[in-house]
Amino acid sequence: MKSTELLDLLEQRGLIRSQGAACSPLGGGVSSDIWLVEDGVNKFVVKRALPKLRVDQDWYADVSRNQHEQDYIDYVAEFLPAAVPHIMHRAPEHGFFTMEYLGPEYENWKTMLLAGQAIIEHATQATRILATIHRHSWNDADCRVRFATTPQFYQLRIEPYLLSTAAKHPNLRTVFQQEADRLAATSLCLVHGDFSPKNILIGPERMVLLDCEVAWFGDPAFDIAFLLNHFFLKALLFHENPRSLLALAEAAWKTYLLDIPIEQQAGLEGRVCRLLLMLLLARVDGKSPVEYLTDEKMDSVRKFVSCHLPQTPARLPNLCESWESQFRELPACQKPT
Repeated sequence: MKSTELLDLLEQRGLIRSQGAACSPLGGGVSSDIWLVEDGVNKFVVKRALPKLRVDQDWYADVSRNQHEQDYIDYVAEFLPAAVPHIMHRAPEHGFFTMEYLGPEYENWKTMLLAGQAIIEHATQATRILATIHRHSWNDADCRVRFATTPQFYQLRIEPYLLSTAAKHPNLRTVFQQEADRLAATSLCLVHGDFSPKNILIGPERMVLLDCEVAWFGDPAFDIAFLLNHFFLKALLFHENPRSLLALAEAAWKTYLLDIPIEQQAGLEGRVCRLLLMLLLARVDGKSPVEYLTDEKMDSVRKFVSCHLPQTPARLPNLCESWESQFRELPACQKPT
């Protein structure tokens, strides 16, 4: 959809009123068109899912995920209203919705991490939000029906992250396929599915989750591993001083265990370790490769994962220690430009 078409549509629906209204694309829209609309002093965001994601490889996904994102926001807003953006208008017939614009006082967590701002409180706050969502939705029958989105989760995560990666590593294909099957059969709580620093804004009074379109009633280990994966990769990026970033991973894990009941922890650590290894490799050889690692560091990820699968460490601290130990063999690093 072109910006002029969007403005015409918004005007028809009475969402903009000034003749000088304008819209501009916001960055980070790999899976969706995201616009900032400025209508006089009024500002809001429009989001519309794309049938083909903006990556080098062919990656298609059902645009119904736009509705799943709204459902996730509605669900979480019932008990954590400040943790999600406020939805202002819904247009299902046109495949978009509008939400509040969080201004320049909100910083993107990924941007902060890449600038070297590794703050423990951010990791603990994000993990408390995640644990609250998992705890609140645990074995919730209505939530299980509402977010029975396994086919979409397959399109957005299992195939592009696990199976496409396995296709490039025949020696690991069986263990990746087994994990894909296990995930598809797991139904424990509401999972964000893209719980990454790039989808978290940090403001003066709120931490806000974005991009909830992968919402799925499944295995909480996926969300945890997805977050830890980003800390691991950024520790590799800044491998000369990885401790501050790995400390975020350790703090997040400890916080999560403190915030969920003991009965929800059965088998969790082993699942997190296994998924973490697979997601590390997926961000090198899957359909959504990380943009800030050199070829040499990508090779180090491949070697590390090959050494630790299928015999995955059962303890996350052991995996963390092993990950850090490889950094001494790498040359000096540079910050991304």
